[in-house]
Amino acid sequence: MTPAAKTWPRSPTVVVIGAGQAGLSAGHHLQRAGFASALETPEALRSFVIFDANAAPGGAWQHRWQSLRMETVNGIFDLPGFPKPPLDPQEPSRQAVPRYFADFEATRNLPILRPVRVNLVQRGGAPGEHGFLISTDRGQWEAQAIINATGTWNNPLQPEYPGQETFQGRQLHTRNYTSLEEFAGQRVAVVGGGISALQQLEEVSRVATAYWYTRREPYFFGEEFRAETEGRRVIAMVTADAEAGKPPRSVVSYTGLGWTSYARAAEERGVLKRRPMFTALEPFGVREADGSFTSVDTILWATGFRPDLKHLDPLRLRNEHGGIQIHGTRVVSDPRIHLIGFGPSQSTIGANRAGREAVKSLVTTLNGQESDEPGQRRAHPAPADRK
Repeated sequence: MTPAAKTWPRSPTVVVIGAGQAGLSAGHHLQRAGFASALETPEALRSFVIFDANAAPGGAWQHRWQSLRMETVNGIFDLPGFPKPPLDPQEPSRQAVPRYFADFEATRNLPILRPVRVNLVQRGGAPGEHGFLISTDRGQWEAQAIINATGTWNNPLQPEYPGQETFQGRQLHTRNYTSLEEFAGQRVAVVGGGISALQQLEEVSRVATAYWYTRREPYFFGEEFRAETEGRRVIAMVTADAEAGKPPRSVVSYTGLGWTSYARAAEERGVLKRRPMFTALEPFGVREADGSFTSVDTILWATGFRPDLKHLDPLRLRNEHGGIQIHGTRVVSDPRIHLIGFGPSQSTIGANRAGREAVKSLVTTLNGQESDEPGQRRAHPAPADRK
């Protein structure tokens, strides 16, 4: 049972924001580094708490559409030290993955508070003690360091086009997609060049007339999976962009699309025919790039997501290009802030590694701060202190 708000400890050393794969990995490694639960041992000199905006375990996976099965997801890597049990390929990912996450949470006894939504993170607090003020919908907290693991699900990208407000049909984003049945008999414009767009195009086209629109010609690579041959090159490219402070791009913009089972099914049915982006929306359809008109009932914006970082805006981490420069997981302008599940750690395997890297870096930072304050001692020594 979640403690009453007035009894919560308010000053953990580290606050982890988000309890998806990256946040759970960070929690695991904080425990291994000797940080205590801020809920069970609030007096510890090194403690942590994890805030989760969701009411239940599973991160964004619990919100995926029902027809997304385990056989079609892009691969879920094991949480650290916790192998997945055998999973039914036909089970919806929105059920299988949250169950796995919940088992991990219970086994590790992680100090997770939910639902808690972080509204703002600001610099402040007592000098030498707490560097950040965290305002949530369940009260205010202080912390010395922040590990942000909020992912992208709550920040959908939906482009604006002329006449969008005049369209009389339905518009929805991937985030609100439920199942193909709701499109039966309709004419549907599917917009987007990523994996979700392709999956939903294939599904919708089974029961509706579907048109596929992308800004650029999609690139399909030859193999269905090429992690071994191309993985390092892609990670190097994403890392270079993140360390240069460039705004994040979609994973597909680096990798291209694979000839998955759903891509081949769409091609076999003749629906994998890309159209250039329309130039405007009109009350009953879209104006094509060539000036012609296509009548549509629904526009499905499968246009992806951007990092959910609005709560960090008071910290002024963004550069003039809208990006945040990081080195590894550490924000270059403030080593007390780490972004995981961001940039090169967006993948599930990257999220695991990022949690470990963030904790290792924070321990070094905190040790350095404490060495400047002779009166302090550590109740929970870092791994480097252990003999």
